[in-house]
Amino acid sequence: MTRYIRHSSALCALLLLALLVNAARVQVVDSASLDGNAANRRPAIARFEQPRGDILVDGRPITGSKDTGEQLRYERTYNNGPLYAPVTGYASQMYGTTFLENAEDAILSGTDPMLAPLPLWNDVTRARNPGGTVETTIRAAVQRAAYSGLGGKRGAVAAVEPSTGKILALVSTPSYDPERLSGNGRAVAKAWQGLNSAPDKPMLNRAIRQTYPPGSTFKVVTAAAALDSGAVTDPDAPTKSPSPYTLPGTKTRLTDEADGCAGASLRHAFQWSCNTVFAKLGVDTGLGPMVETARKFGFDGGGLRIPSPVSASYFDPSLDKAQLALSAIGQYETRATPLQMALVAAAVANGGSIKAPYLVERTTTDDGDVVSASGPRTLRQAMNPGTAARLREMMTQVVEKGTGANAAVPGATVGGKTGTAQHGIGNAGTPYAWFVSWAQAPREPEPSVAVAVVVEEASADRGDISGGGSAAPVAKAVMEAALKSARRDGL
Repeated sequence: MTRYIRHSSALCALLLLALLVNAARVQVVDSASLDGNAANRRPAIARFEQPRGDILVDGRPITGSKDTGEQLRYERTYNNGPLYAPVTGYASQMYGTTFLENAEDAILSGTDPMLAPLPLWNDVTRARNPGGTVETTIRAAVQRAAYSGLGGKRGAVAAVEPSTGKILALVSTPSYDPERLSGNGRAVAKAWQGLNSAPDKPMLNRAIRQTYPPGSTFKVVTAAAALDSGAVTDPDAPTKSPSPYTLPGTKTRLTDEADGCAGASLRHAFQWSCNTVFAKLGVDTGLGPMVETARKFGFDGGGLRIPSPVSASYFDPSLDKAQLALSAIGQYETRATPLQMALVAAAVANGGSIKAPYLVERTTTDDGDVVSASGPRTLRQAMNPGTAARLREMMTQVVEKGTGANAAVPGATVGGKTGTAQHGIGNAGTPYAWFVSWAQAPREPEPSVAVAVVVEEASADRGDISGGGSAAPVAKAVMEAALKSARRDGL
């Protein structure tokens, strides 16, 4: 009898060992594949079982969470969703996350280990921290001014603080309400399909994910290259620039819309946006200095994050002379995001130094303890300080007595550059209207805002398109709001 008991005990022990081995296999070896299995709803249930942390603008939440009482309990809500969609992105139970909702997901969802009260605390207790808070650098008044200024037209605005790199506004229109994508029902699937099939692409973040030919706003970069390289030593000296100008090695003639461009000085050509002068200037400066300067400004440099990734702007490093002439006036294959062109204006305003742009001021726990904080960081020196000073002067003259008069802000010093970018097969597309600028308040030592505006103007007549007419008034409204906001904050 004892022998049978021993055999039974050994068998039970063996079965118990087999269960333990299998449990270990399931929990250790197969855990990753089981967690990722589409049929496993536990991660989703856990993810949405508590409210998501908030994103703040001017210290106030522009997001929230609502209790649905369903298995996936909390859905994301948005205050002024279309206004802030290019900043927040969406947090959807069906389609994941984008932009800040994605880049700061660990903080907002409560999964970041830095939110735990003690190291390894959550590993021991299996607890989940409340979602943290993300405080942005966006100023509500500046964001509203940009959104209202575009008025629903296809386009984008980026505004930065030149001395720090803080992003003050990031707007893309037409926009959408990200709350329509928060849940998991049929209405969400229908909204997703409609938004993705819409011809005006409301979910496209034109400010940081769309590149455009920058047109004449790129002449800021060309002028910097010419001055830094010594191709131009005196901005007031006449140039040997014919009008029209025949592109090297071709029979194609480039013309000007402004008068007095033949042989015009750099200052006059910049003020009235003479294409012939700048096309020839790009060729005279040479491909090497042009490529080097473009890269110093941020072109051809991938990996920029704010913290969401920004599409790379592009200046072709392998051009013949005719192509270089067109690229020097922001055409051919030259492409830029609105944020990149805001950084070009910011470099002029900040003595040639480009500060790394950033969108998140700090992240905190739900009770206000700082998890991480951002601050100014120099990205690169785009040009010599003396060149930046000359460009500031020339940009000021563009607004005071040139093509950018519509951007003038009473009482403030404003510098700007207009641009009209051709595109499409045979340049048949309606041109894009550009304006880049910076503004300095009276008695302030330095400019407090730099802006880039692009307006696609898909429904406008070609004759009505101009950076000074369509984009400059938007930039003016943004700069006015930024200057008022800075005064109110005591900056």
